[in-house]
Amino acid sequence: MKTLPELASPCGLYCGVCAVYIAHRDNNQKFKERLLALYQGGVPGKGTLPNSENLSIEDMQCEGCMSDNRFMHCQQCEIRDCAQKKGYSGCHECNEFPCEHIENFPMVVGKKVILRAVPYRKKVGTEKWIDDEKARYFCPECGNKVFRGVVRCNQCRSLLNLD
Repeated sequence: MKTLPELASPCGLYCGVCAVYIAHRDNNQKFKERLLALYQGGVPGKGTLPNSENLSIEDMQCEGCMSDNRFMHCQQCEIRDCAQKKGYSGCHECNEFPCEHIENFPMVVGKKVILRAVPYRKKVGTEKWIDDEKARYFCPECGNKVFRGVVRCNQCRSLLNLD
């Protein structure tokens, strides 16, 4: 499968393994509904991330960080703007990493992945980083393709810790 440049986010969260991206790409309404409930903390009007309380099923779409159609939280992210302002393709080019944008990243799993992925991308380059992120998100028990942040395989129900 061809790698799309709009999926190589500056922060190190490869968009090709993002649940919102996958749900939108596959037009999977059931998955979008589950993600909406997750972002709303299970209670409509009580979002788990800033500004999540008013999300709707129509908002569960994204074509990658570097595209014009980004998920609401990706639109709000300061990391992309920071990298572009500095003329960088990503945080892996910045000597200030990790900065306050990373330290204040609102998603625990995302921050964990960023802190792992950015130094790795700097060391091995963007192509290998992308290839390895794609290869990382498979259930080791049954081989099912999964997404970043998944806790259990949706096929065999094995507990996963891939991030």
